[in-house]
Amino acid sequence: MKKHPLNVTFWLILLASCSSQTEPTPDKLVLIKDYIPEIDIDLKYSTMENFTDTILYPTDSCWLAYGAMQNLKLVEDSLNNIREYQGKIYPKGIGLRIWDGFRPISVQYKMWEIVPDSRYVADPRKGSSHNRGGAVDVTLIDKATGEELAMPTGFDYFGEEAHHGSLGHSKEILENRELLRSIMENIGEFSLYEEEWWHYKFPPSDAYPLRDWEDKEH
Repeated sequence: MKKHPLNVTFWLILLASCSSQTEPTPDKLVLIKDYIPEIDIDLKYSTMENFTDTILYPTDSCWLAYGAMQNLKLVEDSLNNIREYQGKIYPKGIGLRIWDGFRPISVQYKMWEIVPDSRYVADPRKGSSHNRGGAVDVTLIDKATGEELAMPTGFDYFGEEAHHGSLGHSKEILENRELLRSIMENIGEFSLYEEEWWHYKFPPSDAYPLRDWEDKEH
């Protein structure tokens, strides 16, 4: 039976419509775990293990802009393929541990009240890449054990030891910091923040809007 050309056109339009509905826009906030199920998340602001000594997030779920999430997945996949590093065997590879992703702008105001120092806390009147869903705070872990690789400082450490230019660390720590920097920049195309070894920004997010809690669903 000869197919009517209108039927073909109809199905092409329908497929295109479905595709556009299922593919989020780059600035759309998505749950990281929906796209990278095996990634390790330890959302510090949903606990008291942060510089405010306060629980700032009512959830331990982590969101990120879809564009940034896609590149973060490239980083995680690449790290998972590392089976030997610094003479140590990693049977399940190395992975990321996410300490923070999207940060609602209302939380940024609370942080600024506690530490009004733009070196470490972005002025909420301007907002940060976190408030746009375009930044992650990360470290490296052994995927088999969940143990963190040695890094210069803990999370939210405000001081020169956390700076990328700080060289007063062991060879192991410097190499771990360099591995994270290299793979985030070269594979993920993220940019570093000089004063926090754990903070990386997805540069296109500069054009994303500032958001608050309710914007996760839109």
